[in-house]
Amino acid sequence: MSTNAYIKYLTQQLVEYFNLTKKERKEKRRHRKEDNNTSVLSHWFGIVPFALSMFVRKKIKKRKQMS
Repeated sequence: MSTNAYIKYLTQQLVEYFNLTKKERKEKRRHRKEDNNTSVLSHWFGIVPFALSMFVRKKIKKRKQMS
């Protein structure tokens, strides 16, 4: 993307944002927060924490079955 196209895009986004009422901006922000259900660990580190937690749970479950 060229610099001019990027500046044009940013300008359009700013104009659209400022044309919204305060109530619309708050509603849009609230809606965006509701849609984001990913955990902080997954957001920052991807699937690695999830995979590690599954691995640990599996090991714990095996140890309980052996006892």
